[in-house]
Amino acid sequence: MAAIVIGTYERVSVDNEEALRFLETHGVVMASAKGPVPRMSEAIAGEPIKGSWWGHAKGHEIYDVLSFLEESPDVLVCRLIDGKVTLIHHRLWPALIRVAGYFAPERLARVEHEHTSSGHHVNHETPFPLWTDALSRNAANALTEPEALDALGTWSLQPSKLTR
Repeated sequence: MAAIVIGTYERVSVDNEEALRFLETHGVVMASAKGPVPRMSEAIAGEPIKGSWWGHAKGHEIYDVLSFLEESPDVLVCRLIDGKVTLIHHRLWPALIRVAGYFAPERLARVEHEHTSSGHHVNHETPFPLWTDALSRNAANALTEPEALDALGTWSLQPSKLTR
């Protein structure tokens, strides 16, 4: 299934692999909150969502795709942008590691969601840098700070997003 573009709003199908390619293309996306990068929930829905995506006609599909992405070894789920759930593709982990000092440590913690059998939702966090891999750390050392910030995108250059 291919991504389609209508106007300036790119949409992906609800196919898991297409959603992963959408994330890889953009590098950094919000799960559902408004922010300076695309919203995966809207890409899956194929339209802007007003209010909670849970009430959207494609709410179950959005849940399934977000769950797939959150479980992917190629995806970091954290609260990088404005403390909201942010998905970061593995290709940008070296850049993120290189400029980690620009962000509050809690924003870089890996967040894993657990839905318990009793219906509760529990978040588990792995602090930065414990979730990083050696390959990404080595690649980070080869980047300059400007290169890393450029790779992350213009949102990372906004003073309100940085802690220093």
